Amino acid sequence: MHIAEGFLPPTWAALWYAFSLPVVAYGAYKAKKRVDEDPKSKSLLVVAGAFVFVLSALKIPSVTGSSSHPTGTGIAVVLFGPVITSFLSILALLYQSLLLAHGGITTLGANTASMGIIGPFAGWLAYRAVKGRTDIKIATFIAAATADWVTYIVTSFQLALAFPSGTGFAGVMASAIKFMGIFAITQVPLAIIEGVVAALLMGYLLQVREDVVTGVTA
Repeated sequence: MHIAEGFLPPTWAALWYAFSLPVVAYGAYKAKKRVDEDPKSKSLLVVAGAFVFVLSALKIPSVTGSSSHPTGTGIAVVLFGPVITSFLSILALLYQSLLLAHGGITTLGANTASMGIIGPFAGWLAYRAVKGRTDIKIATFIAAATADWVTYIVTSFQLALAFPSGTGFAGVMASAIKFMGIFAITQVPLAIIEGVVAALLMGYLLQVREDVVTGVTA
């Protein structure tokens, strides 16, 4: 779920940058540390990053100033946890904004917060809740779908905070519910499809490398 270039008021754009950048910086540190400790993980990092980039680039027009799309963060969450996923996500979002006019620089902080941080963290929590209790492919499906759905909920609130339907909490909630209702038309089925694709990819990765999923922490 991308918010378009220049759509957020400057104050909100700056606040979302302030929220996202420290997490992304820590994610970059964790990614480098992971590769230094396990050089073989570099190839998986590339696969996870490519998955985020390709799926999140599938743009479907939605509410004015935004678009619907898969997020692609499920695989990264399962393989590397939510913090490294934030680093991979901002790279994908940056390339998309520069090369595909998808999202934007002014809204990069907000899009990273929803798609790269809060959504993946929710997906990681869902994955941890079912890990060991079900098949890894089912757990991956749950992680991917949860991350996608939470991303669209967060985007709805980001837009509602910037453009409330009225004053106070009630105005924000009314606007958020309106945005969620519209986004749900495309985002609910997209999340299910993304979960299936992520599960299939995880199945393939396990065939190639049985040690692909290790003890991931946040």
